[in-house]
Amino acid sequence: HCTYDDYWRAINTEEKLHEIDVPVYQQAAWYDPYTASEFRMFNGMREHGYSERARKNQKIYCIPWTHHIPESSKLGDLDFGPQGYVDLKIEDLRWFDYWLKGIDSGIMREPPIRLFVMGANEWRFENEWPLARAQFTRYYLHSRGHANTLYGDGTLSPDAPRGEPPDCYDYDPANPAPTLGGNNSTWTLMKFAADQIFPGPLDQRPLERRDDVLCYTGDVLERDLEVTGPLVVVLYAESSARDTDFTAKLVDVYPDGKAIHLAEGILRARHRHSLEAIEFLEPNAVAEYHIELAPTSNVFKAGHRLRVEISSSNFPRFDRNLNTTDDVGFGTQMQLAHQTVLHTSQYPSHILLPVIREQ
Repeated sequence: HCTYDDYWRAINTEEKLHEIDVPVYQQAAWYDPYTASEFRMFNGMREHGYSERARKNQKIYCIPWTHHIPESSKLGDLDFGPQGYVDLKIEDLRWFDYWLKGIDSGIMREPPIRLFVMGANEWRFENEWPLARAQFTRYYLHSRGHANTLYGDGTLSPDAPRGEPPDCYDYDPANPAPTLGGNNSTWTLMKFAADQIFPGPLDQRPLERRDDVLCYTGDVLERDLEVTGPLVVVLYAESSARDTDFTAKLVDVYPDGKAIHLAEGILRARHRHSLEAIEFLEPNAVAEYHIELAPTSNVFKAGHRLRVEISSSNFPRFDRNLNTTDDVGFGTQMQLAHQTVLHTSQYPSHILLPVIREQ
């Protein structure tokens, strides 16, 4: 089942929202791989739930953690402070006291969304997702043709590109860019493994020294910049292969150079238009990719910089593409792909950021 067909529809909860007739309290996390789908479920239930009772009683709570239960305020290379530690059992009790015991715990008098804003390290209530006051702003990729590695000339700004040379790299599935932190749930599975893969906000500089990672870095911020909401990278690229992957990350660069992972995404070229059908590439022809990243809420502090990374692998968090037309999971032969990323007036590659202005 290499495409989205009846097999997947039968086990996809999002296909059955109209059958759900209960209030739902979702507990999400910014470094959980399922957060985007949880916000889709939240909105979907509010619109399509079976009854008015279900539609009007949806809540979501998003913490600065990963898939398993929080153990402290520290995750990866960051410490979110005492306010960052959450005892989820307290929230569970408030919810079940209200709905199972009829006790007014106050939980249903609060707005439906409670999220932790990283960077500012504070909690905030919201009423909708995406936030109504979000200003979706394009930040464009720029370079003089050498954005490879964090030492390259890639830049990021709200100014649209004009005539700029492309950036190129070779993606070799025999040497994929490895997973380093991020939106994954492997910790609980690999906690005692010799070669662990940790989730969360880890410094990305070891990856950014690879020649197959393009880095586009913004200017030093003069004032705080909040980004809260869904993220998407629109990429215009060519590949020498008939199928390949493109990955994207949003990174918070600290004044000391530390590059902290915020969100990641990937798109397989054969599914760039639909999960229901396969459409292979015409080699070396420009194709448009909409790469959905995990949502986030982060204040880039004054003195920090924004960075977007582009590559073609994040393994083993995502299955590596062998750059062939074999069915997924059946291929054994690997092929090197030469990748070209464009940023011109005709092909303005960019990230769309949900910027939140001060209230």
